[in-house]
Amino acid sequence: MKDYIKIDEWKIIEDGFNSAHNKISESIFSLGNGRMGQRANFEEAYSGETLQGNYVAGVYYNDKTRVGWWKNGYPEYFSKVLNAANWVGIDVAIDGEQLDLAKCAVSNFRRELNMKEGYLKRNFTAKNNSGKQVEVEAIRFCSMADDEAGAIKYTITPLNFDGALTVTPFIDGDVVNQDANYDEKFWDEVAKGCDDNDCYIQMRTKKTGFDVATGMQFSILQNGQAIETAHEIIQKEKYIGAKITLQAQKGQPITVFKYAANLSSQNHKVEDLIINLKATLDRVSKKGFDTMLAEQAAAWEEKWKHNDIIIEGDPSAQQAIRFNIFQLNQTYTGEDDRLNIGPKGFTGEKYGGVTYWDTEAYCVPFYLSTAEQKVTKNLLLYRYKQLEQAYQNAGMLGFGNGAALYPMVSINGIECHNEWEITFEELHRNGAIAYAIFNYVRYTGDADYLVDYGLEVLIGIARFWRYRVSWSAEKEKYVMLGITGPNEYENNINNNWYTNTLATWCMQYAMEVMEKVKAIDADKYAKLIAKLNFNEEQETGKFTHIIDNMYYPYDERNQVFLQQDGYLDKEQILVKDLPASDRPLNQKWSWDRILRSCFIKQADVLQGIYFFEDKYDIDTIRRNFDFYEPRTVHESSLSPCLHAILAAKLGDEARAYEFYLRTARLDLDDYNNDTEDGCHITSMAGTWMAVVEGFGGMRMRDDKLSFKPFLPGKWASFSFHVGFRDSLLNVRVSKEQIAIKNLSGIETTVLVHDKTYLVKANSEVVI
Repeated sequence: MKDYIKIDEWKIIEDGFNSAHNKISESIFSLGNGRMGQRANFEEAYSGETLQGNYVAGVYYNDKTRVGWWKNGYPEYFSKVLNAANWVGIDVAIDGEQLDLAKCAVSNFRRELNMKEGYLKRNFTAKNNSGKQVEVEAIRFCSMADDEAGAIKYTITPLNFDGALTVTPFIDGDVVNQDANYDEKFWDEVAKGCDDNDCYIQMRTKKTGFDVATGMQFSILQNGQAIETAHEIIQKEKYIGAKITLQAQKGQPITVFKYAANLSSQNHKVEDLIINLKATLDRVSKKGFDTMLAEQAAAWEEKWKHNDIIIEGDPSAQQAIRFNIFQLNQTYTGEDDRLNIGPKGFTGEKYGGVTYWDTEAYCVPFYLSTAEQKVTKNLLLYRYKQLEQAYQNAGMLGFGNGAALYPMVSINGIECHNEWEITFEELHRNGAIAYAIFNYVRYTGDADYLVDYGLEVLIGIARFWRYRVSWSAEKEKYVMLGITGPNEYENNINNNWYTNTLATWCMQYAMEVMEKVKAIDADKYAKLIAKLNFNEEQETGKFTHIIDNMYYPYDERNQVFLQQDGYLDKEQILVKDLPASDRPLNQKWSWDRILRSCFIKQADVLQGIYFFEDKYDIDTIRRNFDFYEPRTVHESSLSPCLHAILAAKLGDEARAYEFYLRTARLDLDDYNNDTEDGCHITSMAGTWMAVVEGFGGMRMRDDKLSFKPFLPGKWASFSFHVGFRDSLLNVRVSKEQIAIKNLSGIETTVLVHDKTYLVKANSEVVI
């Protein structure tokens, strides 16, 4: 665990430069706007350890799969979001010597991420080998108002010399992905050019054929005055820059304004890319840096109005929750249903920037409550539009007749994960898709979604489960063989309780939705059934038979649901008895040893209880929580938040708070020693859930929001915003009271500790 980020309620601050922390900081201080993103790489050259990262949403490459032993059904490629052209670069040379913080004496270093207004600021003093000192201030952001653009203000002040100072703003498309399977470069140059202070490169991805045009405009001030200077155009393969040499004077600042944009062929015709790029650069540069920065602050002010969480009395917890919310809003804005949320967002390459089940299980609750309804709907439409590919994926496993299997890992709907125990066995992801539809409809009341899109997906998923189960003559029950649950520390097991539970729920929910859609629009229902060649009587009869006869492993002695058959055959050692030197297991133990152990990466059973808690009484929840939590090593970033929510439900405030801190500061404190690969974006949504669903006790009950809040002992109060069916509520919990304020013109009814309250428009209820 690292402890170098300063505590501030609205800022992430790094004081002093430690090169060992640089890649971690590059992740933590990342910027994005939903359309593009940027790791916190330095503008000037840096020859130390760094992970360059510039990403354009939706642009990917199909990297040929690399495995040691090929199996039928393996995907041919792993799709990954690419490291795109570096648009932030500004080389600096002092009397011919390059400014490089890996080679300079660095002092007064401060990196500051302003979450309230959405920009990154960096200050430092550097002394080069010849003893010349400069002071630098760099401010940059990815614009939320112009989501294809970013801007930089880079100021260099000579402290002890007069002399030649050269600045070279550039665009560099000669980039690599650290995670390239065969060390291949993924881009080809199409065109590049410069016109006065306006330079661009157009690149095209190999195989997938996406074009991205990246451009810049720049201007320069010296001692506060705009200057016109001649510049030398530097052109290399996939690189273009403008070299400007100035006569610097001691104490006189030189400021470079750099406006940049990334336009992709997803959103523009290829033949129009350069024309539209130049128009974008002209528009933003005419606004000027200060205006763009003011627009950025205004855009973030609107974001925070709807999704800020305020914690009084615990600055560390306050900083952490805002950091999580900030990164979620930078990653996904819901403006484009072709985009989704990668586990690392725009902060790193790990997991390839592709979509996992994390989106449906963890991110959907966050966006349902903190954004317009269309944002979550677009996440669901993303999956709906990939239904044909889900049919193909099921076909690769041998299932046809309209069975749909959504991928564990994908950007285009086709499975691209190359570990057999995941690709072929971690099938619970299918259930998460169905649960997200259920969650969306019950929260928004948008039954039309079921008519137009949802039922078609649910039938495909239900059909898959129908074919995937087997009849056991010995048990006289349906069983599910060869499965991996969310707990990936057990592979190829039989009758994973969570997967079996999810499968029957999916079939039951599909049948309920059939009846609902039939009642809403009988004609559309009939057309859909005909389109899918769905034999209602026969197929629903099969669903019902499976539901009524599914096998669920259970231990009578402990009265708990079993992770899977044979779980208790494992030696039952608790995590507290593990030597600290053995943790984390995935870095210290062989995979064979992990698979033979009872230790759990994240609890499958508790995931099922979280989804379907209304089915279980409090004693059942407590028995399962108390049995599985001591065996869970929480080596999945998705694990602590779920445990925080269930601990809160059980009234275990101490453990709820412990798990909350672990999930909230996972990246800021580098708990798992892996933040340098990127932040854990999808688990950040779980952090929000830990506050709102855990401490706030928020649930859906009888078509209403229900709250059962408690106040963690270290907090003086906390409050959060929740959007619900056109109303916006602020819920504040203090030692004295619970106050629910309706910030909208729509009245709503809520439950607080099972008592009903009407919260009128623009009014407040105090309990």
